[in-house]
Amino acid sequence: MSLQFTDAEFDGAWKELDEPQLDGGWELFTETMGVKIYRLYDKDSGLYEYKVFGVLSSCCAARCADVYMDLTYRKHWDKYVKELYEKDFSGQNAIYWEVKYPFPLSNRDYVYMRERRDLAVEGRKIWVILARSSSESLCDEKSGVLRVKDYKQSVAMESDGANGTKVFLNYFDNPGGNIPTWLVNWAAKTGVPGFLTDMQKACNNYSDYCLKK
Repeated sequence: MSLQFTDAEFDGAWKELDEPQLDGGWELFTETMGVKIYRLYDKDSGLYEYKVFGVLSSCCAARCADVYMDLTYRKHWDKYVKELYEKDFSGQNAIYWEVKYPFPLSNRDYVYMRERRDLAVEGRKIWVILARSSSESLCDEKSGVLRVKDYKQSVAMESDGANGTKVFLNYFDNPGGNIPTWLVNWAAKTGVPGFLTDMQKACNNYSDYCLKK
């Protein structure tokens, strides 16, 4: 089953490492810990799409890509994961992900497709991972959990020339429900740097985790 990601989508992701595409209404949202977050207002949903540019200074790109792909390991280091696994849903291989939301908000869940490509571009090694929500309802929705049906994410990583990883991240999701705008903004402003910090720690601990498996 093809995951329906195109060569152009993979190329578009890694090229932002060289030339960020920020025309057409993108604005700098916040800058912290060497990470710049830009956002673009989406009129249809009233929400923002985000682009993130930064460096994970103590983790190589190949390991970052492996950690990003390892769903079992993520359940160990990402405190917001309630459930996360890959399986065959109605003949299609997809990922199920339930995310913990703070009380009194309902948890959200996702069913999405994902593909990784390790690219060689003019002597450079670049890792690109694309994901998007499935257009089909591959598994039943749970009572009390809101299904996120509009989700996309692209990640591109390569060496920063030293011991770290240069990262580009583009994402959008519509969590649905009546979530206050201030909470969505707060989550974007604090959640992304927090996630990158947690992921860097996870990368540094990955060798030990693999030895214990």
